[in-house]
Amino acid sequence: QVHLVESGGGSVQAGGSLRLSCAASGPTSCMGWFRQGLGKEREGVATINSGGNIRIADSVKGRFTISQDNAKNTLYLEMTSLKPEDTAIYYCAADGRSYCWYFQLSPRTYAYWGQGTQVTVSS
Repeated sequence: QVHLVESGGGSVQAGGSLRLSCAASGPTSCMGWFRQGLGKEREGVATINSGGNIRIADSVKGRFTISQDNAKNTLYLEMTSLKPEDTAIYYCAADGRSYCWYFQLSPRTYAYWGQGTQVTVSS
């Protein structure tokens, strides 16, 4: 069992920046950020596996950066040039199984989820 605690959400104007953090209670094979807008399905935003391989959704490429501090077991998402369409609840997710490497951006891959943090971008 891995517990995930997110922090860093909030409200910003379009063009602004936010940084999300996710602290994990134990080792993982994959970790990532997902989001769910109102009335939408949960979608993968950015993920990283224990080999350092990163997957980024096309919708956020060039604007969002995922990173990990292995010593602190903490995952980060640096979000810049935020747009109103980035408004969503952002979830941190993790999984300990090696097969997650092959399906990193799929929410169904992940067994452990954080409570979510709201990100609101106003125009």
